[in-house]
Amino acid sequence: MLSSVLSFGIHGIEGFCVKVEADISDGMPMFELVGYLSGEVREARERVRTALKNKGFTFPVKRITVNLSPGNIRKQGTGYDLPMAVAILSAMGEVREEIPRDTIILGELMLNGDVTGINGILPMVIKARSMGIRRCIIPYENREEGAMADDVDIIGVHDIREIVEYLNGELDVKPCGSISTETGNGISYGGCDLKYVKGQKVARRGLEIAAGGMHNMLMVGAPGAGKSMLAKCIPTILPPLTKEEALEVLSIYSVAGLLKSSGRLMRERPFVSPHHTVTDVAMTGGGVYPRPGNISLAHRGVLFLDEMAEFSRYTLEVLRQPLEDRSITVARNQGTYVFPADFMLVGAMNPCPCGAYPDLSRCTCTVPQRKRYLNRLSRPLLDRMDICVDVERLSYECMMDEKLSEASGDVRKRVIAAHERQRMRFEGSGILFNSQMGAEETGRFCRLPDDVREWFSDALERLDISARSYNKILKVARTIADIAGADDIEKEHLSEAMFLNNSYII
Repeated sequence: MLSSVLSFGIHGIEGFCVKVEADISDGMPMFELVGYLSGEVREARERVRTALKNKGFTFPVKRITVNLSPGNIRKQGTGYDLPMAVAILSAMGEVREEIPRDTIILGELMLNGDVTGINGILPMVIKARSMGIRRCIIPYENREEGAMADDVDIIGVHDIREIVEYLNGELDVKPCGSISTETGNGISYGGCDLKYVKGQKVARRGLEIAAGGMHNMLMVGAPGAGKSMLAKCIPTILPPLTKEEALEVLSIYSVAGLLKSSGRLMRERPFVSPHHTVTDVAMTGGGVYPRPGNISLAHRGVLFLDEMAEFSRYTLEVLRQPLEDRSITVARNQGTYVFPADFMLVGAMNPCPCGAYPDLSRCTCTVPQRKRYLNRLSRPLLDRMDICVDVERLSYECMMDEKLSEASGDVRKRVIAAHERQRMRFEGSGILFNSQMGAEETGRFCRLPDDVREWFSDALERLDISARSYNKILKVARTIADIAGADDIEKEHLSEAMFLNNSYII
């Protein structure tokens, strides 16, 4: 007898539909799996056979063939255990009712017949919803994750016996309630707040402008000056994720196996800070079965590279393509995987190996040592840093001052207003922030009044600024004007942008 159920798999972070067919016929007893399967999928034979036996089902002594279609896409993971078992039970007649075509089944089986959770539930449910699926039967521990997608009935099951009784109409299982879609009010960032940052007016201003246009930023300063603390405050001044952005980010974390559902749709922007010993594969994503890397985990948020000059040169260079394309492509023999990587890059580094330069009375580095240290960051990578600021060592008087600075919440209001101006400006263009403007958009949206253009032309000639720096200055000036609520870019906006460009520091 032939039966089939629908399931889903993951390719990159995109779900795809899989039809699981089971045929039981007379012949030499065997259990065969086909359909371009990975090793863990082939191991499902023993998990399914033992799970059915331990739940009291009689495994047929016949020829059993299970096919996972389409056969041209490699199937990986353990989420096909449950649909295989249900398809076999349906072919055996244990599942008496025909399984509707708007239902998918996902889950891994333990040897005792219990259903355990799997990675990637959220993107699979979202894709299934777009294909007209209205019911998803998934592991009970994944029910809250699946419920983040609206307009789909999420049925969480504990074991194989429970799903059979549910499909036969003998057990009533209520769908999991929808997840709260809070708007981000009351977001907690572990005590990080700009009000606790003493001094550092230039660096604070640079952070606000970088957040206002999602510009990449580099901070250069002595150890202990507060670079890491400043970077950790960036998420507190960024707007919360929209619902669509949140689902996109959570889908990445779901595939990576890092999603911990709390019964609500999280709105905090990611802040990813890998150690400087991280490999290029861990940074970009990959492996035998590619999974998202650090740059994808930072999607819609911040990728912070502390002690940036200590990262391997190759690891830093692989960032160049994602910074331009806002995605990363991983090619393997079994296929090509595309992971989103639209992030704000923030780097921090010392001005020299000892960190004391330019205080020559304390710096112990030679000139060649300083040059070798700074040359660890290539010019093409530095050209992608729109803002560069010098983080100065604090005086004792500043450290002893108990007065609090402006809080992150107040800065965030200005950043949100700037983001709203950009949203209206770029509506329908596919661009979200000033930092993403190309040459055409820069020429269109960064036009200067005649008197400002003449002044800027003289400044460019005196400072010998390159074409790439010219575009960076215009984009940063556009963000400064947006924060100020100005329609036109004025001289003061360009002056501040040129000061923050500050490429001479490095």
